[in-house]
Amino acid sequence: MAERRERADAARNRRAILEATRTLLAEGGADAVTMDRVAATAGVGKGTVFHRFGSRAGLLHALVADPAETLLTAITDGPPPLGPGAEAAERLLAFFDAMATMFIDNAEVMAAVYRSVAPHPRTAEFHDGWTAHMTTLLAQARPDVDAEAVGGLLFGVFGTDYAVAAVRAGEGDRLRAAARQLMESVVSR
Repeated sequence: MAERRERADAARNRRAILEATRTLLAEGGADAVTMDRVAATAGVGKGTVFHRFGSRAGLLHALVADPAETLLTAITDGPPPLGPGAEAAERLLAFFDAMATMFIDNAEVMAAVYRSVAPHPRTAEFHDGWTAHMTTLLAQARPDVDAEAVGGLLFGVFGTDYAVAAVRAGEGDRLRAAARQLMESVVSR
């Protein structure tokens, strides 16, 4: 059965709704995200928001899932160095850069989800996929380290209070550079 393509107007509305939600999060945090305000900011009816996302939680989950799915696809099917075809150390650096970018671009979304709704139903799948990817590459690039433990510690970098505070203070570029330095120190011998 062929996959059904999204209508152009539905895709446009979806993008507008997600962008409106991001704007409201940036301006006022999770408390600013109501279905009424999202609809008004996106220029769509409230029913459109409910029809597309079901609830506030569904809307916030979509904001979390989109970049997570994109990253999972990129590491399995994308071009090198993030995708297959590059050396393990190069892929690790590309992956950590992509994780840093995803975190920085979505820190408020993730904070809102974790503060105000249940975790995304696929959170474990996303985290397990990224952890397995990092562990596999670490084992190849640095067979002398405990790849599982080191990978777990590295993965946790973006969940720290420091990382969230850095993004909120407008220091995303500094955080990204520090994350890269950290990964470079791990993959270099």
